[in-house]
Amino acid sequence: MKNSTDRMLTRIKSVYMFIYENGTVSTQELVDEFGTTPRTIQRDLNVLAYNGLVTSPSRGKWTTTDKKVRTSS
Repeated sequence: MKNSTDRMLTRIKSVYMFIYENGTVSTQELVDEFGTTPRTIQRDLNVLAYNGLVTSPSRGKWTTTDKKVRTSS
């Protein structure tokens, strides 16, 4: 895989793990934590939501779903 794809997948995994470990978080918390733009975080959240891994219980807030996930290093 290309370096940019590796970085994107690593960031998406990190975003998921951050939400999983912290419960419900805001989009702005994710922007602050990962030092990226709101649009980049939104793209990452869209990937996670499309795959059924996160959901938005209210506007701008995100939490993980009960879907089972196997993570690797």
